[in-house]
Amino acid sequence: MNILHKITIFIFIYFSSTNAFPNFFPNVSSIPPSFLPNTTAGAWDSFNKLSGCRPGQNVTGISKLKNYFHYFGYITNTTGNFTDDFDDDLESAVKNYQRNFNLNATGELDESTVQQILKPRCGVADIVNGTSTMNSGKSSSMIKHTVAHYSFFPGRPRWPARQSDLTYAFEPRNQLSDDVKRVFASAFSRWSEWTPLTFTETSNYFAADLKIGFYSGDHGDGEAFDGVLGTLAHAFAPPAGLLHLDIAETWITGNVIASGSPSAMDLESVAVHEIGHVLGLGHSSVEDAIMFPTIPSGVRKVELDRDDIEGIQVLYGTNPDNNSTTGPSFGGREISGVTRGSSLLFHILFLGVGLTLFML
Repeated sequence: MNILHKITIFIFIYFSSTNAFPNFFPNVSSIPPSFLPNTTAGAWDSFNKLSGCRPGQNVTGISKLKNYFHYFGYITNTTGNFTDDFDDDLESAVKNYQRNFNLNATGELDESTVQQILKPRCGVADIVNGTSTMNSGKSSSMIKHTVAHYSFFPGRPRWPARQSDLTYAFEPRNQLSDDVKRVFASAFSRWSEWTPLTFTETSNYFAADLKIGFYSGDHGDGEAFDGVLGTLAHAFAPPAGLLHLDIAETWITGNVIASGSPSAMDLESVAVHEIGHVLGLGHSSVEDAIMFPTIPSGVRKVELDRDDIEGIQVLYGTNPDNNSTTGPSFGGREISGVTRGSSLLFHILFLGVGLTLFML
């Protein structure tokens, strides 16, 4: 993104309409009842009825699904004229999507695929210019016998080495409270813990390296938000420094619990992910990674996975004040509100081996 293009987008965004204010709540129980009836239907709930569809069929709603896959890079048709035919392009898109999200690549819309599609997610595309790196299986240079799934934007953009202290500021019209700003400070600290980068808040929004704002619908950057759930946020690669969140979401700044509102989203979890993008990381196919594209409502996921750490250190190197270079180990990460099957299986196997050795 050249300087002129960056300035044009910034001006267009700044003078776009932002009449509403984001909704922030310390926890799910503090959400007013008046919010709840309008937060049960997600932007993509209509995809539920497509479960079981397969190539060769013509089903109402397929055209909307094609738009979804086009938005995230899986279909390259630029005309935007999509039919309800389950054609070869859609079958190919579904297979690529299934590979990226560790599903059986059948090319059919089975239940597990549809349920993954329904999850709230980041608006940054998984496939850029026809190339997907989410599930490329690159060999890790840091740890033997492991596979890395982190990715970068085309051309591997990053902030220059001379600019290791990045400033950030908030859209003044959002009028964010100090409590909300502290959530973002914590999100930035997740990345500075593992890199030489530092992040400093500034009151000068126009001069800040990173500009954070909450917007609704079409807000001038070509990446319109879609209301409750659906696309939660998006960010642009360096040196654009733009991080945008959907003003329509119910943002939780404190404790998130899985049994609460079906549309409650943990603000810090989404912020940590989007900061990864403004630093240069693309999406990862590792489900535990911060850079995995989707996150269910009611889930808190804020600590970097080993895959995130390896990726960001390829771009910026290690934190000289942090002696650990291998990242978190099993059981050491803060992820709540969701079942972690892989971790549970690990502990069961560990217990089984221990009992076997004890019996011997």
